[in-house]
Amino acid sequence: MADAVAARALRNVVFVDGVRTPFGKAGPKGIYAETRADDLVVKTLRELLRRHPQLPPERIGEVAIAATTQIGDQGLTIGRTAALLAGLPRSVPGFAIDRMCAGAMTAVTSVAGGIAFGAYDVALAGGVEHMGRHPMGEGVDPNPRFLADKLVDPSALVMGQTAENLHDRFPHLDRGRVDAYAATSQERFAEAVKTGRISADLVPVATRSAELGWGLATEDEPPRPGTTVEALAGLKTPFRPHGRVTAGNSAGLNDGATAALIAGEDTATELGLPVGMRLVGYSFAGVDPEVMGVGPVPATEQALARAGLTIDDIGLFEINEAFAVQVLAFLDHFGIADDDPRVNPWGGAIACGHPLAASGVRLMTQLSRHFAERPEVRYGITTMCIGIGMGGTVIWENPHWDGRERNGDAK
Repeated sequence: MADAVAARALRNVVFVDGVRTPFGKAGPKGIYAETRADDLVVKTLRELLRRHPQLPPERIGEVAIAATTQIGDQGLTIGRTAALLAGLPRSVPGFAIDRMCAGAMTAVTSVAGGIAFGAYDVALAGGVEHMGRHPMGEGVDPNPRFLADKLVDPSALVMGQTAENLHDRFPHLDRGRVDAYAATSQERFAEAVKTGRISADLVPVATRSAELGWGLATEDEPPRPGTTVEALAGLKTPFRPHGRVTAGNSAGLNDGATAALIAGEDTATELGLPVGMRLVGYSFAGVDPEVMGVGPVPATEQALARAGLTIDDIGLFEINEAFAVQVLAFLDHFGIADDDPRVNPWGGAIACGHPLAASGVRLMTQLSRHFAERPEVRYGITTMCIGIGMGGTVIWENPHWDGRERNGDAK
C-alpha cells in the first residue's frame, strides 16, 4: 500500500474558461453602488455553468473565492455562500482566500494543487472586490509593532506611496515614461473593445439604483479612451508633492468579480470541456513591503527556474497594472521594451480597472484568449505585485501551440 501511494503521479491541470463582470468605478456614482459583492460573484459562477452545460454541477469539487476586505457582503466564507447562492449542489464545498491583489490568482493555484493531487477533478476559482462598499483597509487593525519596532516603513501600508518609493529606487523610470505607458494601455484597451475582444469575457449584470431604477452593466466603466500623454502630464500627484504617481498612471478604485473553471486535463477530455491553457508552474515571493511593486521580478525568476524555462521562452505577458512604474520596473529588469507588443496586448488595469482580489483571473482569461489567437506562442505568464511586499507569477502553456518557430526560437 505504501508503495502505491508513493508512486502516485500528479495530474496536468488546465484553465478551461474565465469570465468577469464589467468593472465599475467605486463610490456612490459607480454602476455597482447598490449591488452586493456576493451577487457579483454569483453572476460569474452561473455564467461559467451556462457556458459549459456538459459539466455536471455535482462534479465541482471546490469553490475558492478571494476578497481582500472580508467583511459584510464579502465575508461569511464567500466561496461557500456564493456556491449556495449560485444554485450549486449543497454537496459542493467552498472557502475564502485573502492574498490582497493576488487573491484570485491564489484561488486558482490553490485549487490547481487539489486537482493535481487528486482531491477533486473540477473547481471554480475567482475573486471579488467592492471597493465602493468596502474601501481597502476597512476594519483592519495593524499591529503597532510594525511601526514601533520599525519592521516596515510607514509608507508600506499605503500602496500609492510604495509606488513613489519604487520611482525613488529606479529614478530613470520618470514621469514621462509612466505616463506614456499609461496612454498606451488606454489605447490598446480601446482597440480591443472596438474589435470585440473584451466583450467575450463579460457577463452582463443587472444593477439597481434607488434614484435611477434598474440598469444593465455590459461594459467597463473606468476606461478613458483617447487619453493622451499631454493630458496625463497635467494630473496631480496625490501621494507626494511633485511626485510621479497619479490617477492616470495607476489603476483606479473599482468594483467587480471574476471566476474561472479549472480542471484536470483528463477530466476536461472526459467531459468535452475546452482547454484554454495548461498550467506549467507558479511562484509567490516576498520583497520589501515599502517597494511591493517589484514583487513580480523575483516571483517570475523563481517560477521560470522551477519550470526549467527562461524569460526568452515567454511569448506573452499579462502583467497587472496596479501602477505603471511597477510594470516598467519588471520590463526593465528583463530587458523588455516599454511598448513591447507581447506585453498586455489588449491593455490592462490602468484602463479597465483593478478590483483587487478579482484581477488575477482577469489576467488569466485574457492570456487564454491571446493563446487562441496566437498558436505560434508556446508559453505565457500572468504576474502581479501584491500589497505588504509580495509578487505572484503563474506560467501557462498554450494548448494550441503548433510548433512553429518565431525568429528562430519557438516560444
